[in-house]
Amino acid sequence: MNWGSKIEEPGRAPRIMLYSHDTFGLGHLRRSRALAAAITAAHPDASALILTGSPIAGRFTFPRRVDHVRLPGVTKRSDGSYTSRTIGMGIEEVTELRSGLIQTTAEQYDPDILIVDKEPTGFRGELLPTLEKLQKQGRTRLVLGLRDVLDAPDVLAAEWDRKDAVSATERFYHEIWIYGLRSIYDPTAGLPLSEAAQARMHWTGYLRRELGTTDEPPEQPYVLITPGGGGDGRALVNLVLSAYEQDPDLNPRAVLVYGPFLSGELRAEFEARVAALNGRVTAVGFESQIETLFAGAAGVVCMGGYNTFCEVLSFDSRAVIVPRTVPRMEQWLRASRAEQLGLIRMLDEQRDGLSPDAMIRAIRELPKQPLPSQAIRDGLLDGLDYVTHRVAVLLGEVGEQAAE
Repeated sequence: MNWGSKIEEPGRAPRIMLYSHDTFGLGHLRRSRALAAAITAAHPDASALILTGSPIAGRFTFPRRVDHVRLPGVTKRSDGSYTSRTIGMGIEEVTELRSGLIQTTAEQYDPDILIVDKEPTGFRGELLPTLEKLQKQGRTRLVLGLRDVLDAPDVLAAEWDRKDAVSATERFYHEIWIYGLRSIYDPTAGLPLSEAAQARMHWTGYLRRELGTTDEPPEQPYVLITPGGGGDGRALVNLVLSAYEQDPDLNPRAVLVYGPFLSGELRAEFEARVAALNGRVTAVGFESQIETLFAGAAGVVCMGGYNTFCEVLSFDSRAVIVPRTVPRMEQWLRASRAEQLGLIRMLDEQRDGLSPDAMIRAIRELPKQPLPSQAIRDGLLDGLDYVTHRVAVLLGEVGEQAAE
């Protein structure tokens, strides 16, 4: 493909735009934030702008030369439909508003590279007008970034067919980055992608996380309990609290991070139970520098989202993953494969049962688990280095070279 060049304009520094639709949870924003931080660190004159629908984007710190634009939020109802989070507009209206904001931002920011997280057409197709325009102009490199696991192949194929995502991937994207290794899992298995599209795939490895600050971890030893964003973390939190309530000798103590999306009523209920444990469990609602807690923990009990898994690997944490299976099989597929490879232990509802006794055994056995580093293979955590290399290639700073 041929592109015009903006980076040769006198005085123009590279501009990277990242799209993160964020209808629920923290995963897309946290992944985009990690990518933006790595890219701007590797390219000291570059800037990055993240488009996000996350309602808590402003609670994160962003590195220098990284900023964000907040799109109007949407939320998913229990029946699977979507509604505006706050502004009282119908879903069609709010989607049109978001789409217009994306187009305007792209026109004004004029990115050299656009990195789209997970959804080839964006939320309800909101990204398509921007992709059309950028493709017509021919100056912006378009990249689709996919996490290591998306969903069960048959479910994913039906979803992408419904969203016309395969044709959008074929038509618009110059490169497809998969933030994992093909030898572990292929998230595109079952998708009818052409050989040409498959040839544009790059398997980057997982995205390593680093300590963002020099904050001291809590008093050690402790087990870190994290349900990610917390919106679907009720079962995990309840199970851990039940374990400590049932076994007065269970140790070490637990540090629980509820996540920002755990409902207020549930949190109040859990807070009363935490208080009754007299310091054997302590809890916080949201921790923007959760890396510090990972680094200091004797072990981790968590759900199986992509970012949490990257943190487990990056900080070489002995971990028990309790994956969700609805609305997607993503976490179960990731945890199952990771357990096969000896990276973590999975607490599986069908195999192990999700009882307080099962959780007590899992926490007690954590110190006996091998460290992930004993099973890690070459390239597993090279994702950010691979991405920054590809950015340099797309910007024309280095020649096309094999990065694998």
